[in-house]
Amino acid sequence: MTTTEFQTSVLNELKENILPYWMTKAKDRQNGGFLGRIAGDETHYPNAPKGAFLHARILWTFSAAYSLIPNPQYLEIANETQVYLLSHFKDDTYKGFYWLIDSNGLPIDAKKQMYAQGFAMYGLSEHARITGNQESLDQAKELYHLIEEKSFDKHKNGYFEAFTRDWHEIPDMRLSLKDANEKKTMNTHLHILEAYANLFRVWPSEMLSQSLSNLIALFLDKFINPETGHLQLFFDEDWDKKEGIISYGHEIETSWLLHEAAVVLGDKSLLKRVEAMVPKIVDAAREGLLPDGSLLYELDTTNGHIDAERHWWVQTEAVVGLWKAYRLLGADTYKQEALACWQYIQQHLIDREHGEWFWSINADGTVNRNGDKAGFWKCPYHNSRMCMEIAQDI
Repeated sequence: MTTTEFQTSVLNELKENILPYWMTKAKDRQNGGFLGRIAGDETHYPNAPKGAFLHARILWTFSAAYSLIPNPQYLEIANETQVYLLSHFKDDTYKGFYWLIDSNGLPIDAKKQMYAQGFAMYGLSEHARITGNQESLDQAKELYHLIEEKSFDKHKNGYFEAFTRDWHEIPDMRLSLKDANEKKTMNTHLHILEAYANLFRVWPSEMLSQSLSNLIALFLDKFINPETGHLQLFFDEDWDKKEGIISYGHEIETSWLLHEAAVVLGDKSLLKRVEAMVPKIVDAAREGLLPDGSLLYELDTTNGHIDAERHWWVQTEAVVGLWKAYRLLGADTYKQEALACWQYIQQHLIDREHGEWFWSINADGTVNRNGDKAGFWKCPYHNSRMCMEIAQDI
């Protein structure tokens, strides 16, 4: 497959499959926004709760898509989602964005998870970048100041994971039940990094520059093991790391998001440090590649257990990360691995009957129909972004 054929293939997937599914099947036409859940068997749950970062990611997706493909329907959905996000998820009393609301738009879990604040900034900053919407830019800037005021550890560096609605300590800080209950996590820092880099594109302030520079340095100094290239995922307040899981998808995602952030920042010395580390991170993630082109989910280093489920988002990040590593480093192996993973996606993950992608392929090769097609964790962000990153890579 040539580069042109690859780009045409992913662009068609975006226009003809992924975005139409969300435009026609996932919108909540009764209450606004998007449905809280569509199950793997396509059952719709109109009364399901709705997550903040589902809507924030959809805002980013349709804003970015409109920039690439000036379809007025994309812009309409982006504008509608911006209104819904600000009208129903924004906490006008204590600031920030709620974690979860009910199907009618009322908060049912008002905690302030930094992961959600980061994605709200990511979506709003992209909407501002593409449309020039001043409200979106102002809200994204307000979130930046809020995160720095409430979450940044001014004594030991880094960002605390979560708070109560009114910004007090919360006993359970976990992003999900599978995560360790620790105060500082790689995953949240990665998506704050991503959001800060995107905001910097439209608001290149000195304050934000310093924050973004510090985040990049944190990845180089704390989260990435300089010997192995693997990511260290969980830390306590004092930066004592908690051993355990290797997450191949997060590693390959970090390899290109970290580089992108350094490019956006424009600090040549920091970019040089990042570019020296990129091949180490990529090669560490490649340890999870399988002969069929797919990327494993996780390895538990405490007992050697491999989770061989092929999650949709892990495969998308493998395609992007490997392709960008090929573009940066020129190694043809990375190119062939990116193409092989895209072939795996086409053959196994894309739902040719109903649209969108399956949650995952089980370790035995069967389709996982227990995972959602759309919902709290399943949205068009990863697969749409993959398509757009490849299509725009010239």
